[in-house]
Amino acid sequence: MSRPSAFSRFPPRLQEALVARLGWTSLRPVQEEASHAILDGCNAVILAPTAGGKTEASVFPVLAGLMERESEGVGALYVAPIKALLNNQEVRLGTYTRMVGLRRFLWHGDAKASARKAFLREPDDLLMTTPESLEVMLLSGRVPHQRLFADLRYVILDEIHAMAGVDRGAHLMSVLERLAVHSRHDLQRIGLSATVGNPADILDWLKGPSSRPG
Repeated sequence: MSRPSAFSRFPPRLQEALVARLGWTSLRPVQEEASHAILDGCNAVILAPTAGGKTEASVFPVLAGLMERESEGVGALYVAPIKALLNNQEVRLGTYTRMVGLRRFLWHGDAKASARKAFLREPDDLLMTTPESLEVMLLSGRVPHQRLFADLRYVILDEIHAMAGVDRGAHLMSVLERLAVHSRHDLQRIGLSATVGNPADILDWLKGPSSRPG
């Protein structure tokens, strides 16, 4: 017996939004496979070339999870290595979150202090940031870490191939372990990567101490 499509596993409201807003009635193969893995609770590395649909392959199943159980604070984290990539993704992820009634916030060095204060008072569902800005948040005495991250469930790491196996990547993993202390969940880790020859090694590095399959 064949399993249902990943698209059909999304909440009806997400399916309807994908059809009405994007004209999608199905997913690309990489999105189908990745969505099944993420919906099943696995850690995952998603491999695809530029414009290959990696972002949607990670974000849509994560939105599905956030829709099915509302988070108390930040439910998902999207980490990109540079501000330019975050800025490039801000509109797209804003569209995707708004179309299902969720919110996202972009936190990096250029974010206005007033916007940050508003976010800390009433956190958005998806937080977009860089490794360095995330570390600053974790070191700040003005950030209510426990309230903000206690219900964090998903971490999406973009351009992971550029960080795995180098000093910056090791530093990022250290930051994630400090972040995990504040969450009551075993964080589901999702890496987005260009096509590489060692995906199993990257997944093993990404998983860290997580007990999730992947």
